[in-house]
Amino acid sequence: MVRWRSGTVVSTGRAWRGSLELVVDVGGREVRALAHPPLVGTPEPGDRVLLNATALEMGLGTGGVAQVVALPDRLPADPPPGPGHLVKARYTPLQATVLGVDEQDSEHHGLLEAADDLEAMPVVVADLHSALPAVLAGLRADRPGARAAYVMTDGGALPLWFSRTVAALRDAGWLAGSVTVGQAFGGDLEAVTLHTGLLAARHVLGADVAVVAQGPGNLGTGTRWGFSGVAAGEAVNAVAALDGRPVAALRVSDADPRERHRGVSHHSLTAYGRVALAAADVPVPVLDGPFGARVRRDAEVLAGRHRLVEVPVGGLEPALRAAPVRLSSMGRSLDADRACFLASAAAGRHAAGLLG
Repeated sequence: MVRWRSGTVVSTGRAWRGSLELVVDVGGREVRALAHPPLVGTPEPGDRVLLNATALEMGLGTGGVAQVVALPDRLPADPPPGPGHLVKARYTPLQATVLGVDEQDSEHHGLLEAADDLEAMPVVVADLHSALPAVLAGLRADRPGARAAYVMTDGGALPLWFSRTVAALRDAGWLAGSVTVGQAFGGDLEAVTLHTGLLAARHVLGADVAVVAQGPGNLGTGTRWGFSGVAAGEAVNAVAALDGRPVAALRVSDADPRERHRGVSHHSLTAYGRVALAAADVPVPVLDGPFGARVRRDAEVLAGRHRLVEVPVGGLEPALRAAPVRLSSMGRSLDADRACFLASAAAGRHAAGLLG
């Protein structure tokens, strides 16, 4: 189940909030590794490291590097005593205690104790983490001053630190902050559930719009129900329960080699058509030609429960190209799968329109 390796740090590479890239010598073979210093300390050249090499040896795409588990000869000091008793990644060897925005020790506990309403805040729900910058590009194309927050669920990566995208979006001012919910951790705020995470985005971060999506690394089995993005339907329900405005971003592709993801992906049709019990706005991008007609036809399956809204995509491609991060979804760039990113940007544009 777990492929353990030990090695010696040869060099360090790129660093961003919560993460550090390494090259590690493992028995004469140099491998790429990633460390999260808040969990394990900061590795330096010459340090011996214990690695979980499972993803590396399996050759996974997202996350296909070795993960530093410990620096056995130089353990980090215990954190100073402080508030916080939420345990995330619970009952795993790297479980960590964080301060929850909604727990009793938090300065925001009083605010969230009675909070029960998103005040009609638009919340864009997306299947894949790669949709996040595209949604924000669409939002900013029409409302550049809108304050946006990212609520990361635990269907993909658990540490938000893994995402270079989020770090770059924060640095560029495209995100006001992030909230990690469930077993996910590492956001600007930590919350127990998606519901308290959404409330924190609105009432603590002061967001005008929130985007809900899993972290990097979608998990799917090629079956109707066996994919982590099924939680997008539950997110629609959570937003509606809290009197927000759910906006269901469609996963669209005209380049995916798998037929189940061509046009509108079966992920969207299942999550929104079967799991989401509350009504959402479903932005349908107005795309040209036979493919655009297919997208509109596929989306009609959702019309019985949701409000389909055709969204023009004029001006969205330049907005996407101006994004401060590299756009990539399932290994495909904007030029390789233009419809994918335009559909997410259309959801952001629709959310902008809901702000009045």
